[in-house]
Amino acid sequence: MTRPAGAAENERPRDLIVTADDFGAAGEVNEAVEIGHRSGILTAASLMVTAPAAAEAVVLARRNPQLAVGLHLVLVEGRPALPACEVPDLVDGDERFHTHMARAGATMFFKPAARRQLEAEIEAQFAAFAATGLNLDHVNAHKHFHLHPTIASLILKIGPRHGLKAARIPIEPHRILALAEPDRTCRPNPVVDLWAAPARRRFRRAGLRVPDQVFGLAWSGAMTARRLRALIDNLPAGLSEIYLHPATGGDFAGAAAGYGYEAELAALIAPEVIEAAKAGGARLGGFLDFLA
Repeated sequence: MTRPAGAAENERPRDLIVTADDFGAAGEVNEAVEIGHRSGILTAASLMVTAPAAAEAVVLARRNPQLAVGLHLVLVEGRPALPACEVPDLVDGDERFHTHMARAGATMFFKPAARRQLEAEIEAQFAAFAATGLNLDHVNAHKHFHLHPTIASLILKIGPRHGLKAARIPIEPHRILALAEPDRTCRPNPVVDLWAAPARRRFRRAGLRVPDQVFGLAWSGAMTARRLRALIDNLPAGLSEIYLHPATGGDFAGAAAGYGYEAELAALIAPEVIEAAKAGGARLGGFLDFLA
């Protein structure tokens, strides 16, 4: 018997990871992660190992063992794990990573000394995560910098030594966004669009689990309950990740201007979102729950 067109797609399960980024950035973020996990649909968090509240985040993660925690590499707009004197080509005079991503990316690509420093820094951040004793669920990077080909190569070299099995590559299907919010036009992100597809091919060839689609790019810092519910209602087959930036307040150091931190936390625990997740039939978990 011939199956109708689209039958194979319809038979694929719908799996969903709901992730909070910037775990450890501040107490307000950590508090929101715990609330979103215990009282909402949050299943994962990405830890900034050099951030001011990273130690508190690790304690929180240990008391919430069902929360899947991965590494949120920070190579821009943050402090290095290594002493600044060991990564001079990666930092400014204030001993923080450069804020100009294009210039930093060019330095990493063209300057051999910078590449050696970058390798040492990525190794140090993976090692810092390992030192927490937490199980490494996934990797991604602040501002999606892991899409940079030099950084991606080093992750693929270093990560497996630390047990890395999964990664986020932010490929966001606009047709689903259009279904979720028909009256809004989403603008393309040329940098992500340029690097994401090649990165996904590389990571998958290396044997890492990568979601089929990721949501959170177009609505970064603006994932309301209505949008989150609409994404869940229109969730395609395969493995999806929705990432957010929840916090109990937006006044912490390093907070992004214009981000609706509290609204994103409210979205995670909204009754209509929780009900949509239950009614939709998608399986929720962390990356390691969906390795097969």
